[in-house]
Amino acid sequence: MSTDDQDQPTQRPAVDLDIRSLRYFVAVAEELHFTRAAARLFVAQQALSRDIQRLERQLGVALFVRTTRRVTLTAEGERLLARARELLTLHDLALSEVRDPMRPVMVDLLSAGRLTGVRILDAARSDAPAQEFRARYSGGFGAALAALLAGELDVALGRVDGLGRDLPHELESRLTRLEPLALLLPEGHALASLDPVPIPALAGLELDAGLGNPAAPEWADLVRQLLDMCGAHATAPHPASEGLEEQAHHLASQGLPIITSIEHRAVPGGVVRMLAEPMVLYPWSMVRRRDAHPAGIGAVEAAARRLEHDEAWLTVPEGAWLPEPERVRLSHDGSGSPIR
Repeated sequence: MSTDDQDQPTQRPAVDLDIRSLRYFVAVAEELHFTRAAARLFVAQQALSRDIQRLERQLGVALFVRTTRRVTLTAEGERLLARARELLTLHDLALSEVRDPMRPVMVDLLSAGRLTGVRILDAARSDAPAQEFRARYSGGFGAALAALLAGELDVALGRVDGLGRDLPHELESRLTRLEPLALLLPEGHALASLDPVPIPALAGLELDAGLGNPAAPEWADLVRQLLDMCGAHATAPHPASEGLEEQAHHLASQGLPIITSIEHRAVPGGVVRMLAEPMVLYPWSMVRRRDAHPAGIGAVEAAARRLEHDEAWLTVPEGAWLPEPERVRLSHDGSGSPIR
């Protein structure tokens, strides 16, 4: 080796930092707790830890000191935190500046069977015919929020409070509808002759409550509260039926009532009956990314507001049942006045 070669500084291989890993790093650095950071990001803790370890290997330094009692930043982690925040801000700003204002607006409608989101999107398409909207069906609000945070969606509809944690600061939400829940019943079921179905009639019955869907913790939280209130019990968790034909087959084969919303697509061989005495309400919220498609989101929000006004979507009928924490958080006087 020549003297000139020896005098040359050792060059380290180039490292391309991954934006997702930086976003995960910032969340852990701010929470100083892996479980809380994973909940904030709506990701599995194992995936979060794996990405942080990969980032540390890439950089060749430890970013955190982990003990059984606490997590703290190393000196290297402290230095990275300020720059990582700057990079994430620039990344999100760049995306919002370069995106074509007429690009498709990605809207998650939660479920192909429930029609609240479909009606909002249909109204937005009618109001803004030049704008392209594309529907997605996550099957659960937990999954939709993860896609929102990843930038794969612009707006999602579903129940926010049942997730058991606050929304990350990248997202904002507003209550959109309080929709009565119902039962989807086989035409020959004993409860199908009742319209509406009184809650006391459910005591001791087995209901298909849609439990066991990891994408929908907010739904599981609501129906568990409902089952406790009415004295019914749920079927064992099972995969959800996709499509009307599969849902019709499932309905006929098991012969059990399925908990759903009052506005549900018609299912061959099935009837929808609203729950009453008390009426049971599902709180729909619209959640959007703060940096998302302003024109397209505006059309979706305007359509939702018009439906809210025209059909009194935020009116609480006297004596109606809401799950917790909405029952406490949403104040109303019980006389049918809108929630403020």
